[in-house]
Amino acid sequence: MHDVKTLQEIFNAHLKEQSFNAQPRELYQPIEYTLALGGKRLRPLLLLMARNLYGHEVKDALDAALAIEVFHNFTLLHDDIMDQAPLRRNKPTVYKKWNTNIAILSGDVMLVKAYDYLSKTPSKNLVAILATFNKAAVQVCEGQQYDMNFENRNDVSIDEYIKMIELKTAVLLAASLKLGAIIGNASNDDAEKLYAFGLNMGIAFQLQDDWLDAFGNENEFGKQKGGDIIANKKTYLLLKAQELASSEIKTKLSAVMYDNNITATEKVDTVIDCYNELNIETEIQKQIQYYNQKAIESLNGISVTRDKLQIIISLAENLLNRKS
Repeated sequence: MHDVKTLQEIFNAHLKEQSFNAQPRELYQPIEYTLALGGKRLRPLLLLMARNLYGHEVKDALDAALAIEVFHNFTLLHDDIMDQAPLRRNKPTVYKKWNTNIAILSGDVMLVKAYDYLSKTPSKNLVAILATFNKAAVQVCEGQQYDMNFENRNDVSIDEYIKMIELKTAVLLAASLKLGAIIGNASNDDAEKLYAFGLNMGIAFQLQDDWLDAFGNENEFGKQKGGDIIANKKTYLLLKAQELASSEIKTKLSAVMYDNNITATEKVDTVIDCYNELNIETEIQKQIQYYNQKAIESLNGISVTRDKLQIIISLAENLLNRKS
Protein backbone atom coordinates (compact mmCIF):
# COMPACT_ATOMS: atom_id res chain seq x y z
CA MET A 1 0.00 0.00 0.00
CA HIS A 2 1.17 3.49 -0.85
CA ASP A 3 0.76 6.11 1.86
CA VAL A 4 -1.18 9.34 1.29
CA LYS A 5 1.89 11.44 0.58
CA THR A 6 3.17 9.01 -2.04
CA LEU A 7 -0.21 8.89 -3.81
CA GLN A 8 -0.37 12.68 -3.81
CA GLU A 9 3.11 12.84 -5.33
CA ILE A 10 2.21 10.27 -7.99
CA PHE A 11 -0.91 12.19 -8.96
CA ASN A 12 0.73 15.62 -8.91
CA ALA A 13 3.55 14.34 -11.13
CA HIS A 14 0.95 13.06 -13.61
CA LEU A 15 -0.93 16.36 -13.48
CA LYS A 16 2.26 18.31 -14.20
CA GLU A 17 2.80 16.23 -17.33
CA GLN A 18 -0.42 17.61 -18.81
CA SER A 19 -0.18 20.68 -21.00
CA PHE A 20 -2.80 23.34 -21.53
CA ASN A 21 -0.40 25.64 -23.34
CA ALA A 22 -2.58 26.01 -26.42
CA GLN A 23 -4.28 28.72 -28.42
CA PRO A 24 -6.28 30.81 -27.91
CA ARG A 25 -4.53 31.61 -24.64
CA GLU A 26 -7.62 33.34 -23.24
CA LEU A 27 -9.32 29.94 -23.32
CA TYR A 28 -6.53 27.77 -21.91
CA GLN A 29 -4.74 30.10 -19.50
CA PRO A 30 -7.66 30.05 -17.01
CA ILE A 31 -7.49 26.24 -17.01
CA GLU A 32 -3.78 26.35 -16.17
CA TYR A 33 -4.50 28.94 -13.49
CA THR A 34 -7.30 26.90 -11.94
CA LEU A 35 -5.38 23.63 -11.79
CA ALA A 36 -2.29 25.42 -10.44
CA LEU A 37 -4.26 26.76 -7.46
CA GLY A 38 -3.72 23.42 -5.81
CA GLY A 39 -6.18 22.41 -3.16
CA LYS A 40 -6.49 19.10 -1.37
CA ARG A 41 -6.77 17.01 -4.57
CA LEU A 42 -9.14 14.95 -2.44
CA ARG A 43 -11.15 13.31 -5.19
CA PRO A 44 -8.23 11.94 -7.23
CA LEU A 45 -6.56 10.91 -3.98
CA LEU A 46 -9.62 8.90 -2.94
CA LEU A 47 -9.76 7.26 -6.35
CA LEU A 48 -6.12 6.21 -6.15
CA MET A 49 -6.50 5.05 -2.55
CA ALA A 50 -9.43 2.83 -3.52
CA ARG A 51 -7.49 1.45 -6.48
CA ASN A 52 -4.55 0.79 -4.16
CA LEU A 53 -6.73 -1.40 -1.93
CA TYR A 54 -6.82 -3.97 -4.73
CA GLY A 55 -3.19 -3.98 -5.79
CA HIS A 56 0.00 -1.99 -5.42
CA GLU A 57 -0.11 -0.59 -8.96
CA VAL A 58 -2.09 2.64 -9.46
CA LYS A 59 -0.78 3.72 -12.87
CA ASP A 60 -3.89 2.42 -14.62
CA ALA A 61 -6.05 4.75 -12.50
CA LEU A 62 -4.13 7.99 -13.06
CA ASP A 63 -6.14 9.22 -16.06
CA ALA A 64 -9.42 8.55 -14.25
CA ALA A 65 -8.06 10.45 -11.25
CA LEU A 66 -7.15 13.31 -13.56
CA ALA A 67 -10.63 13.25 -15.08
CA ILE A 68 -12.22 13.56 -11.64
CA GLU A 69 -9.98 16.49 -10.68
CA VAL A 70 -10.52 18.36 -13.95
CA PHE A 71 -14.28 17.78 -13.74
CA HIS A 72 -14.38 19.00 -10.15
CA ASN A 73 -12.51 22.17 -11.06
CA PHE A 74 -14.84 22.72 -14.02
CA THR A 75 -17.77 22.76 -11.60
CA LEU A 76 -15.96 25.30 -9.42
CA LEU A 77 -15.50 27.71 -12.34
CA HIS A 78 -19.23 27.67 -12.99
CA ASP A 79 -20.24 27.61 -9.31
CA ASP A 80 -18.17 30.71 -8.61
CA ILE A 81 -20.05 32.58 -11.34
CA MET A 82 -23.43 31.50 -9.99
CA ASP A 83 -22.45 32.31 -6.40
CA GLN A 84 -20.63 35.54 -7.37
CA ALA A 85 -17.71 34.30 -5.26
CA PRO A 86 -14.64 36.57 -5.43
CA LEU A 87 -12.12 34.12 -3.95
CA ARG A 88 -11.18 30.50 -4.48
CA ARG A 89 -8.30 29.08 -2.43
CA ASN A 90 -7.48 32.63 -1.41
CA LYS A 91 -7.01 33.75 -5.02
CA PRO A 92 -9.32 35.63 -7.39
CA THR A 93 -11.84 33.35 -9.07
CA VAL A 94 -11.56 32.93 -12.83
CA TYR A 95 -14.54 35.10 -13.70
CA LYS A 96 -13.09 37.85 -11.50
CA LYS A 97 -9.57 37.56 -12.94
CA TRP A 98 -10.75 37.35 -16.57
CA ASN A 99 -14.52 37.66 -17.12
CA THR A 100 -17.70 35.61 -16.94
CA ASN A 101 -17.75 34.51 -20.59
CA ILE A 102 -14.17 33.26 -20.46
CA ALA A 103 -14.89 31.37 -17.22
CA ILE A 104 -17.90 29.66 -18.81
CA LEU A 105 -16.03 28.67 -21.96
CA SER A 106 -12.88 27.50 -20.15
CA GLY A 107 -15.09 25.42 -17.88
CA ASP A 108 -16.76 23.86 -20.91
CA VAL A 109 -13.37 22.80 -22.28
CA MET A 110 -12.46 21.31 -18.90
CA LEU A 111 -15.60 19.15 -19.02
CA VAL A 112 -14.62 17.83 -22.45
CA LYS A 113 -11.06 17.23 -21.26
CA ALA A 114 -12.38 15.26 -18.27
CA TYR A 115 -14.14 12.80 -20.59
CA ASP A 116 -11.04 12.65 -22.77
CA TYR A 117 -8.90 11.61 -19.80
CA LEU A 118 -11.50 9.14 -18.54
CA SER A 119 -11.71 7.42 -21.92
CA LYS A 120 -7.98 6.66 -21.74
CA THR A 121 -8.41 4.45 -18.68
CA PRO A 122 -6.98 1.03 -19.63
CA SER A 123 -9.73 -1.12 -18.13
CA LYS A 124 -12.05 -3.85 -19.31
CA ASN A 125 -14.68 -2.13 -17.13
CA LEU A 126 -14.75 1.14 -19.09
CA VAL A 127 -18.54 0.96 -19.59
CA ALA A 128 -19.08 0.74 -15.82
CA ILE A 129 -16.51 3.50 -15.28
CA LEU A 130 -18.31 5.85 -17.69
CA ALA A 131 -21.71 5.00 -16.20
CA THR A 132 -20.48 5.78 -12.67
CA PHE A 133 -18.89 9.03 -13.78
CA ASN A 134 -21.94 10.11 -15.82
CA LYS A 135 -24.33 9.44 -12.95
CA ALA A 136 -22.22 11.51 -10.57
CA ALA A 137 -21.81 14.34 -13.10
CA VAL A 138 -25.58 14.64 -13.58
CA GLN A 139 -26.23 14.46 -9.82
CA VAL A 140 -23.73 17.27 -9.17
CA CYS A 141 -25.73 19.47 -11.55
CA GLU A 142 -28.98 18.42 -9.86
CA GLY A 143 -27.50 19.39 -6.50
CA GLN A 144 -26.43 22.79 -7.82
CA GLN A 145 -29.94 23.42 -9.15
CA TYR A 146 -31.48 22.52 -5.78
CA ASP A 147 -28.98 24.87 -4.13
CA MET A 148 -30.09 27.72 -6.40
CA ASN A 149 -33.78 26.84 -5.89
CA PHE A 150 -33.32 27.08 -2.13
CA GLU A 151 -32.23 30.72 -2.44
CA ASN A 152 -35.83 31.65 -3.32
CA ARG A 153 -37.52 29.45 -0.74
CA ASN A 154 -38.18 30.09 2.94
CA ASP A 155 -39.44 26.59 3.74
CA VAL A 156 -36.35 24.47 3.09
CA SER A 157 -36.08 21.58 5.55
CA ILE A 158 -32.86 20.17 6.97
CA ASP A 159 -33.62 16.85 5.23
CA GLU A 160 -33.87 18.66 1.89
CA TYR A 161 -30.60 20.41 2.58
CA ILE A 162 -28.82 17.15 3.40
CA LYS A 163 -30.12 15.67 0.13
CA MET A 164 -28.85 18.70 -1.77
CA ILE A 165 -25.31 18.47 -0.38
CA GLU A 166 -25.35 14.73 -0.96
CA LEU A 167 -25.89 15.46 -4.66
CA LYS A 168 -23.77 18.57 -5.02
CA THR A 169 -20.73 17.43 -3.02
CA ALA A 170 -20.89 13.89 -1.66
CA VAL A 171 -21.68 11.91 -4.80
CA LEU A 172 -18.43 12.94 -6.52
CA LEU A 173 -16.38 11.83 -3.51
CA ALA A 174 -18.33 8.58 -3.44
CA ALA A 175 -17.93 8.06 -7.19
CA SER A 176 -14.17 8.65 -6.90
CA LEU A 177 -13.87 5.74 -4.47
CA LYS A 178 -16.15 3.53 -6.55
CA LEU A 179 -14.18 4.30 -9.73
CA GLY A 180 -10.95 3.32 -8.04
CA ALA A 181 -12.53 0.06 -6.89
CA ILE A 182 -13.88 -0.71 -10.37
CA ILE A 183 -10.48 -0.08 -11.97
CA GLY A 184 -8.97 -2.41 -9.36
CA ASN A 185 -11.49 -5.13 -10.35
CA ALA A 186 -13.12 -5.13 -6.91
CA SER A 187 -16.38 -6.97 -6.37
CA ASN A 188 -19.62 -5.03 -6.87
CA ASP A 189 -20.30 -5.35 -3.14
CA ASP A 190 -16.95 -3.80 -2.24
CA ALA A 191 -17.42 -1.01 -4.77
CA GLU A 192 -20.85 -0.17 -3.31
CA LYS A 193 -19.53 -0.22 0.26
CA LEU A 194 -16.78 2.22 -0.70
CA TYR A 195 -19.38 4.36 -2.46
CA ALA A 196 -21.53 4.44 0.70
CA PHE A 197 -18.47 5.36 2.75
CA GLY A 198 -17.70 8.22 0.38
CA LEU A 199 -21.30 9.44 0.37
CA ASN A 200 -21.50 9.76 4.15
CA MET A 201 -17.98 11.15 4.38
CA GLY A 202 -18.93 13.70 1.71
CA ILE A 203 -21.92 14.91 3.70
CA ALA A 204 -19.73 15.33 6.77
CA PHE A 205 -17.14 17.09 4.60
CA GLN A 206 -19.70 19.63 3.34
CA LEU A 207 -21.07 20.23 6.83
CA GLN A 208 -17.51 20.97 7.89
CA ASP A 209 -17.33 23.45 5.00
CA ASP A 210 -20.51 25.09 6.32
CA TRP A 211 -18.88 25.40 9.73
CA LEU A 212 -15.68 26.82 8.26
CA ASP A 213 -17.61 29.44 6.26
CA ALA A 214 -19.00 30.94 9.44
CA PHE A 215 -16.42 30.05 12.10
CA GLY A 216 -13.18 29.41 10.20
CA ASN A 217 -10.25 31.74 9.69
CA GLU A 218 -10.56 33.42 6.28
CA ASN A 219 -6.81 33.28 5.60
CA GLU A 220 -6.72 29.55 6.34
CA PHE A 221 -10.04 28.72 4.67
CA GLY A 222 -9.09 30.48 1.43
CA LYS A 223 -12.58 31.84 0.84
CA GLN A 224 -14.45 34.95 1.86
CA LYS A 225 -15.63 34.56 5.47
CA GLY A 226 -19.39 34.39 5.70
CA GLY A 227 -19.79 33.99 1.94
CA ASP A 228 -22.78 31.68 2.46
CA ILE A 229 -24.39 34.23 4.79
CA ILE A 230 -23.85 37.09 2.35
CA ALA A 231 -25.39 35.01 -0.45
CA ASN A 232 -28.36 33.98 1.76
CA LYS A 233 -27.44 30.32 1.34
CA LYS A 234 -29.67 27.84 3.11
CA THR A 235 -26.95 26.01 5.02
CA TYR A 236 -27.35 23.59 7.90
CA LEU A 237 -26.29 26.42 10.23
CA LEU A 238 -29.08 28.72 9.11
CA LEU A 239 -31.76 26.04 8.93
CA LYS A 240 -30.92 24.73 12.40
CA ALA A 241 -30.91 28.28 13.76
CA GLN A 242 -34.36 28.90 12.31
CA GLU A 243 -35.56 25.64 13.85
CA LEU A 244 -34.27 26.48 17.34
CA ALA A 245 -34.74 30.24 17.37
CA SER A 246 -37.26 32.15 19.40
CA SER A 247 -39.65 34.39 17.45
CA GLU A 248 -37.42 37.34 18.31
CA ILE A 249 -34.27 35.75 16.85
CA LYS A 250 -36.20 34.46 13.83
CA THR A 251 -37.33 38.00 13.10
CA LYS A 252 -33.78 39.29 13.53
CA LEU A 253 -32.37 36.68 11.16
CA SER A 254 -35.04 37.29 8.55
CA ALA A 255 -34.58 41.04 8.70
CA VAL A 256 -30.80 41.02 8.36
CA MET A 257 -30.82 38.55 5.47
CA TYR A 258 -32.77 40.94 3.26
CA ASP A 259 -31.55 44.30 4.53
CA ASN A 260 -29.78 46.09 1.69
CA ASN A 261 -28.82 49.00 3.92
CA ILE A 262 -26.22 47.17 5.99
CA THR A 263 -22.71 46.17 4.98
CA ALA A 264 -21.71 42.59 4.29
CA THR A 265 -19.56 42.62 7.44
CA GLU A 266 -22.48 43.77 9.58
CA LYS A 267 -24.69 41.08 8.08
CA VAL A 268 -22.17 38.31 8.74
CA ASP A 269 -21.47 39.50 12.29
CA THR A 270 -25.17 39.69 13.15
CA VAL A 271 -25.98 36.23 11.83
CA ILE A 272 -22.97 34.65 13.57
CA ASP A 273 -24.05 36.34 16.83
CA CYS A 274 -27.40 34.59 16.44
CA TYR A 275 -25.64 31.28 15.80
CA ASN A 276 -23.58 31.71 18.93
CA GLU A 277 -26.64 32.55 21.00
CA LEU A 278 -28.31 29.33 19.81
CA ASN A 279 -25.16 27.19 20.18
CA ILE A 280 -25.38 26.21 16.52
CA GLU A 281 -21.69 25.37 16.38
CA THR A 282 -22.29 22.42 18.74
CA GLU A 283 -25.30 21.28 16.71
CA ILE A 284 -23.38 21.09 13.44
CA GLN A 285 -20.46 19.29 15.07
CA LYS A 286 -22.90 16.61 16.26
CA GLN A 287 -24.09 16.12 12.68
CA ILE A 288 -20.55 15.94 11.34
CA GLN A 289 -19.72 13.16 13.79
CA TYR A 290 -22.98 11.35 12.97
CA TYR A 291 -22.18 11.12 9.26
CA ASN A 292 -18.56 10.25 9.96
CA GLN A 293 -19.70 7.29 12.04
CA LYS A 294 -22.13 6.22 9.29
CA ALA A 295 -19.26 6.34 6.82
CA ILE A 296 -17.09 4.04 8.94
CA GLU A 297 -19.99 1.62 9.50
CA SER A 298 -20.50 1.43 5.71
CA LEU A 299 -17.24 -0.47 5.44
CA ASN A 300 -18.46 -3.37 7.58
CA GLY A 301 -18.18 -6.62 5.65
CA ILE A 302 -15.85 -5.32 2.96
CA SER A 303 -13.30 -7.88 1.75
CA VAL A 304 -10.33 -5.58 2.37
CA THR A 305 -8.42 -5.98 5.64
CA ARG A 306 -8.91 -3.29 8.27
CA ASP A 307 -5.25 -2.27 8.25
CA LYS A 308 -5.51 -1.44 4.54
CA LEU A 309 -8.74 0.49 5.08
CA GLN A 310 -7.21 2.52 7.89
CA ILE A 311 -5.49 4.88 5.46
CA ILE A 312 -8.89 5.93 4.07
CA ILE A 313 -10.54 6.09 7.50
CA SER A 314 -7.70 8.23 8.85
CA LEU A 315 -8.00 10.61 5.89
CA ALA A 316 -11.71 11.04 6.56
CA GLU A 317 -11.07 11.80 10.23
CA ASN A 318 -8.37 14.34 9.32
CA LEU A 319 -10.80 16.10 6.98
CA LEU A 320 -13.17 16.65 9.88
CA ASN A 321 -10.47 18.46 11.82
CA ARG A 322 -9.29 20.64 8.94
CA LYS A 323 -9.17 24.43 9.05
CA SER A 324 -9.16 25.00 5.30
